[in-house]
Amino acid sequence: MNKPLRRIALFCGLLVLSLLIRDNWLQYVKADSLKTDALNRRVSIERYAQPRGNIIVDGKAVTGSTETSSSDFKYKRTYTDGAMWAPVTGFASQAFGATQLESIEDGILTGNDDRLFFRNTLDMITGKQKSGGNVVTTLNASAQQAAWNGLKKQGGKGAVVALDPSTGKILALASYPSYDPSSFAGNSTTTDTKAWQKLQKKYDPNDPMLNRALRETYPPGSTFKVVTASAALQNNLYSSADEATDSPLPWTMPGTTTPLKNEGNIPCKNATLRVALQYSCNTVFGKVGADLGNDKMLAEAKKFGFDAEQFTPVRSNASVFSDNMNQSQTALSSIGQYNTAATPLQMAMVASAVANDGKLMKPYMVDKLQSSNLDTISQTEPEEMSQPLSSKNAQILQSMMETVVEKGTGTSAKIPGVTVGGKTGTAQHGVDNSENPYAWFLSYAKNADGSSPVAVAVVIEDDNANRDDISGGGLAAPIAKSVMEAVIDSKK
Repeated sequence: MNKPLRRIALFCGLLVLSLLIRDNWLQYVKADSLKTDALNRRVSIERYAQPRGNIIVDGKAVTGSTETSSSDFKYKRTYTDGAMWAPVTGFASQAFGATQLESIEDGILTGNDDRLFFRNTLDMITGKQKSGGNVVTTLNASAQQAAWNGLKKQGGKGAVVALDPSTGKILALASYPSYDPSSFAGNSTTTDTKAWQKLQKKYDPNDPMLNRALRETYPPGSTFKVVTASAALQNNLYSSADEATDSPLPWTMPGTTTPLKNEGNIPCKNATLRVALQYSCNTVFGKVGADLGNDKMLAEAKKFGFDAEQFTPVRSNASVFSDNMNQSQTALSSIGQYNTAATPLQMAMVASAVANDGKLMKPYMVDKLQSSNLDTISQTEPEEMSQPLSSKNAQILQSMMETVVEKGTGTSAKIPGVTVGGKTGTAQHGVDNSENPYAWFLSYAKNADGSSPVAVAVVIEDDNANRDDISGGGLAAPIAKSVMEAVIDSKK
């Protein structure tokens, strides 16, 4: 073979080798990334080629699928009472992707999860159409409806979270205003895109797509005094609910010339912890925080879940209690002001731990995952997260919170024949506290045997309300009461 032919043969050989290497690279090395690439339309076509599995509440699907006629995506998602359930389900949209449970459990819902391999193989052998599995939630439909109705009737903005203290199961997770995921579940530029755009914050300042129950942090105001009372008991600053505290009136915050004020003429001078919580004395709990110091207050807040994201499995923002604060800053933070901030989920966790004799259970909203034939693929087991306070101190704090409802600021949460503990909060915010405060209420209901079926946190932000009419007891407590009643009634 002459020299030019050898060069051509060598060159052709290199081309064939390069083609083989490239082909194997695409088929074996890059296969998974190409399969999941958002720009690979065939992936989306396959995802919507069959109905998605459903998200289940109390044995009933709150989602569905409907066949389309104007797209190469055969099915699109539908929702029952979509706005009410959106903080739980999230959305699955052909045009805008998926969020929350629809995203986290997408593999189960589409049938593509590796745990469904055996089921899918059987379906392939028998000629049955591939179908997705189900996500069975811990939610209580009656509690969710009560939370949604309460927020909607109030008409401002707000959120509700209800937990089962003994397990950590999320029973209600409501946010208002909300959105209907069905309105943009398809990929039409004339309907779905326009519906999506209308929901964006720049077009709707109420930000209906914000999950306020998990993703908004608020100053917790006086509801944080439950954490401060816990810290006082756990660190032996005080040993009972009824011993006098060292709380002069007026009390000037350390390092300042500024006295910490109480709301009105209330009996806070050297008040007991019980009376201080009953009347919500800023001076008592501010001084408790200053006396304990930043380190001890921070350690107790962290035991309740502050300064860490929570995964339910939907992510919740981290609530905040700061480090490196001086005594006066710690005092303000200990009454839920300064830069202390909490999600409604976090404050429900606080009430839950107290109600569960000091044991905080990890919150979760997925009870189990099922295959299309309803076989259980995985089951969530309750998990202890921490022990913020001893059983003895939790019971002391329960008696204090029950006094708040019996004859304090939380009387509007009373339920006939049921023991209820609670704590109100009115949290200032805005420059120089210029904006309407947030109204908070934490509570739990207790059975005759001492067990607690439900703990609730409610926050209301109402820009249109009369400032003087805003209080946790007035705006938030009635909603908490209705949610607790719904849970109690559903267990009868």
